[in-house]
Amino acid sequence: MSLPPRRSSAPVLVIASGNPHKVAEITAMLEAAGLEVRQQPKGLEIEETGSTYAENASLKASTVAGLTGCWSLADDSGLEVDALDGRPGLYSARYAPTDHERIHRLLQELGDSLYRGGTFVSAMALADPSGAVVLESEGLCRGRILREPSGHGGGFDPIFHVREAGCSYAEMGEHLRSRLGSRGKAARAMAPGLKRLLGLV
Repeated sequence: MSLPPRRSSAPVLVIASGNPHKVAEITAMLEAAGLEVRQQPKGLEIEETGSTYAENASLKASTVAGLTGCWSLADDSGLEVDALDGRPGLYSARYAPTDHERIHRLLQELGDSLYRGGTFVSAMALADPSGAVVLESEGLCRGRILREPSGHGGGFDPIFHVREAGCSYAEMGEHLRSRLGSRGKAARAMAPGLKRLLGLV
């Protein structure tokens, strides 16, 4: 499985995700001027068998780099709720079949608890064209779980309130997500090393 020929002399970076919105979000966070950014080959499904976010991100980046022969960046993330002993955590995306059901289950499990703190965790991994992981980063965003959704967004975003932003994760604009969000923090930590390795500095 390979990507179409390069259209320019810019380095190619494949985001190991089939979600075009995530690809666009990560691209913006990296301020990837000088890069030709693409999403992974269509139809590719990678089983996340790691025991940590970092392991899953590395697995995805390494697999996509090996398949495409290009540099590849992947992330893995989840929501850890303090009162639920860190659940759903690594299994956030598999907590229930749909976003609506995931939110419903989480709010049911948390119930009327006053202890509603939680953390969004994002790990990123960069693999070179041979598939070797050469760079990793992590970002954290603390917040609290709302009693009902506020705003429209994917995953648990509508019920995760970020105090510094004064709104839910779903209501945060691109600038706030880049500055305060867990993925934005991981991308900023990754950016200097990525640019150096790809010869952009």
